[in-house]
Amino acid sequence: MTVINSHAAGIDVGSREHYVATGQQSSDVCTFGVYSKDNAALVAHLQQKGITTVAMESTGTYWQPLFACIQAAGIAVVLSNNYIKDPQKKTDAKDARWLQRLHTLGLLKTSFIPAAQIEQVRTYHRHRSSLVAQAATCIQKMQKALRLMNIRLDIAVRDITGVSGMAILESIVAGQRDGTFLASLVHYKVKKSKEEIAEALQGQWKTEQLYIVADELESYKHYQLRMVNCDKQIELLLQQMTSAITVKHASEIPAAENVVSPAGAIKPTKVKKNKNSAGYDVSKLSMEYFGIDLLEVEGIGGATVMTFIAEVGSDIIKFPSKKHFTSWLRLSPNNKITGGKVISSRTPKGKNILSNAFRLAANTIAQRKDGVLKKIFSRIAFKKGRAAAITALARRLAEIFWIMTVRKVPYKAQNEKEYDEQTKKSIIKNIQHKMRKMNLTAEDIAMGGLVTN
Repeated sequence: MTVINSHAAGIDVGSREHYVATGQQSSDVCTFGVYSKDNAALVAHLQQKGITTVAMESTGTYWQPLFACIQAAGIAVVLSNNYIKDPQKKTDAKDARWLQRLHTLGLLKTSFIPAAQIEQVRTYHRHRSSLVAQAATCIQKMQKALRLMNIRLDIAVRDITGVSGMAILESIVAGQRDGTFLASLVHYKVKKSKEEIAEALQGQWKTEQLYIVADELESYKHYQLRMVNCDKQIELLLQQMTSAITVKHASEIPAAENVVSPAGAIKPTKVKKNKNSAGYDVSKLSMEYFGIDLLEVEGIGGATVMTFIAEVGSDIIKFPSKKHFTSWLRLSPNNKITGGKVISSRTPKGKNILSNAFRLAANTIAQRKDGVLKKIFSRIAFKKGRAAAITALARRLAEIFWIMTVRKVPYKAQNEKEYDEQTKKSIIKNIQHKMRKMNLTAEDIAMGGLVTN
């Protein structure tokens, strides 16, 4: 095979040591530690050997410090996690040599690596998601403790950490046990009557369960405070990123026209917030960042847009087409063809945070009553089931995001009547195709209908 990268190296990344192969002989493999001085020695070794490009596998998070160190030295790095394993007996040294061989022949595909600032936003956002999950665990533990005392606050109010729920929990922790008094603390918009709520808040008060409620309530408040602090860090970073983009756009516009930023003419979309919503204006920041309003897409909320910014951001231009983007998200069918026939078209397995966000948005659209995207979901769900419809709609949303952010095309919801007309035309076209294939005429169908009757 033709040599593509003549000065290539392969690195088998480990938790305690890294194996570096600069050739295919046993003497070409060297072992380095994982400390900072060891990474510096590894880079010096690569430079001494005249290496210009390196291939390494993505093992957990162990590769990241080494990746940054090699990249800072001006050596190109290919991070690959999808390559054919060496059929020989597996060792760390053989893995390094195998990576070096594949990279020399140009057989490795690099993984998507976001820019430094986007990676910072991703780190903050993923940390915030973990805080939301931990706060949810506190809520579940409080619900369990109350349920074991037969205090059914979860039935009395919809959310025990809402305005009414928090007022009741605070009063219980303070020592209040009277159901009537606790019921008087609920908000006036609560639909249940005060008498029913008072009955739900009467049970067997237990010291150990009350301690758990008080302890988990304190933890819940602590996680909420940490989420607020994390939001401040994310907002500050996004403001720095958007200001840099605004300055760049302003420098490209003539001085006479340099009055309003490209996103200045776009009006923010009003989004309904919940208790886990970001503490900053996602709509405004996303418009300043992309120059287009992603929240115009039906079924899309601030959480989906924020996940999109954190996971991909402006680096979406690295995907040459929407098909490449949906394939990276593992939302495209993985067609397996043998003998000229498609034997399987299931989407590939794998976890992708952005893909899950699009699936959640698709599930939100599925619960809507109108809209073209809702009709698309219903049509696919009728044929292939709900799971396939969720995947298909998530892929459609990903394609919309790619078109809007790469081509800067505003979203315009399709008219339902136009969609219905297109559907009818498609059905008629399919019927005509089947009639031509079977040499049928309209008279044959009419006669067939009469015979059947």
